[in-house]
Amino acid sequence: MELLEIKRHSLSHIMAYAAKELFGDIHFGVGPAIENGFYYDLDFLNAKVELQDLAKIENKMREIINKKLDFKREDISKAEAKKLFKTQPYKLELIAGLEGDTVAIYTVGDFVDLCKGPHVNNTSELKGMGIKLHKLSGAYFKGDQNNKMLTRIYGYAFNSEKELKEYLNQLEEALKRDHVKLGKELKYFTQVDYIGKGLPILLPKGSRVVQGLQRFVEDEEQRRGYLLTKTPLFAKSDLYKISGHWDHYQDSMFIFGDEKKGEEVFALRPMTCPFQYQVFLNEPRSYRDLPMRLGETSTLFRNESSGEMHGLIRVRQFTISEGHIICRENQVEDEFAECLKLAKYMLTCVGLIEDVTFRLSKWDENDKAKYIGDKASWERAQNKMREILHHQGIEFTEADGEAAFYGPKLDIQYKSVHGKEDTLITIQLDFALAEKFGMLYTDETGAKRMPYIIHRTSLGCYERTLAYLIEKYAGALPFWIMATQVGVVPINAEVEPYAKEIYNKLIAANIRAEFQNGEAGFGAKLNENRKQKVPFSLIVGAKEMESKTISIKSRNGKQINNISLDKFIKVCRDMIDNCKIELTEDF
Repeated sequence: MELLEIKRHSLSHIMAYAAKELFGDIHFGVGPAIENGFYYDLDFLNAKVELQDLAKIENKMREIINKKLDFKREDISKAEAKKLFKTQPYKLELIAGLEGDTVAIYTVGDFVDLCKGPHVNNTSELKGMGIKLHKLSGAYFKGDQNNKMLTRIYGYAFNSEKELKEYLNQLEEALKRDHVKLGKELKYFTQVDYIGKGLPILLPKGSRVVQGLQRFVEDEEQRRGYLLTKTPLFAKSDLYKISGHWDHYQDSMFIFGDEKKGEEVFALRPMTCPFQYQVFLNEPRSYRDLPMRLGETSTLFRNESSGEMHGLIRVRQFTISEGHIICRENQVEDEFAECLKLAKYMLTCVGLIEDVTFRLSKWDENDKAKYIGDKASWERAQNKMREILHHQGIEFTEADGEAAFYGPKLDIQYKSVHGKEDTLITIQLDFALAEKFGMLYTDETGAKRMPYIIHRTSLGCYERTLAYLIEKYAGALPFWIMATQVGVVPINAEVEPYAKEIYNKLIAANIRAEFQNGEAGFGAKLNENRKQKVPFSLIVGAKEMESKTISIKSRNGKQINNISLDKFIKVCRDMIDNCKIELTEDF
């Protein structure tokens, strides 16, 4: 354990000690160090602790630290521990679950806690640290909702006040870019309690962005030889029993129908693969049919836990650019490489490529029940993926236990502004499901062979991608992605006919424009466009109408007067056609 983590762990004990000093009787849960700080779960018996009380606890912590108290460890028998913690029900439950005949306790001042440590030797080692208690939340003991909900107090902790201040500044900047906050302000999406967690509603602006991305992906996949499919949103349990999802993925599926009542049992699809395989199985196949590249804009459903839900990043219904490549063994490397090139191209076009990392997600051979296939098959598939990634010059990390149940995968990872990492795009090598579905093709010699399958996404979940784009650009998305690219703003009613001509020409050039002639004043319209991050506002007044030109106000504040509309359209089309990230303001 690193020294900073040890200090953070020690601070969790100091916080619990301070709370006891201030609020009397408490049943203590657990208090670990976590990333950037610590927390402790507390059951206050005679007090209600609120946010304004955190400053008092923090001040008491500093008093305790300044007393230069020793942290003393002692190993005692379980019987002694049960006597010591006889009034602490959570500690007694923890003691009962520990192996061995002895347990470790730590004493600091008048506070004794069940803990294996380690801790600092003396509280004086905590002096000078940057400490801030910042959050209260409810937390079930052991994370089990059948247990009582305790009060969890979170604290930040860094080696110095300077480091804490820098971190708080980073948090403030992250909050400005948080997609949930900006998504509401910029009218990309909304969430409604009586619809449910993880089921966001994309508003017109968010819907237009996602539609544009979907069309872009589908057109690019078609250019690369993908065949379009459209498959059902749900199926009988029989399908998932063949694929293995029923045994290995059922907890994450939405299931309806009662087998005990003689009803057919169905499940919403968590992925498209077993459906798309039916395209291959629809008729006999030969080696000449391979590779078969199948693509679909798929709506999927996964029963994520409610605690995991977050805006557009973690949802229960989402749409994805899902595809499956059915190929011969000697085509696997080339096809996998092409999937990777496509993913990198898409990430480059939306401007996220510089921020991603690559992870080879492997099986956990100590948890074989989680997967299908034997050790030799997994090792062969994982070695094949390593070989491909090395050939492609990809730097990657490896993670045990993160593979799909049917094969290893390359996960392209991205972090939100809050530092939470999720998978954006995945490319998986499947050596098992073809056999389960009896997928065979005839090779050059007339022999029957099983194909390999590559599962892949081009841009990943569109909802998650939109969230990351909002955060990356603080809502000011690249011109080619924006829902409204140009606002046409007539100064008064007299120039509206000319402004309408401009608007019609923009629409004819497939530029997403809005004709803004509402009740609001001219200045208010420009200000609203700026707030909504509209790339360009075209100002149309008497001078522009007379000279048959336009004046441009960019979202960056630059204004250019008396520009040819044709030139403006040409520049806009260049940004769209070439997926330019930077906003061109040189007219």
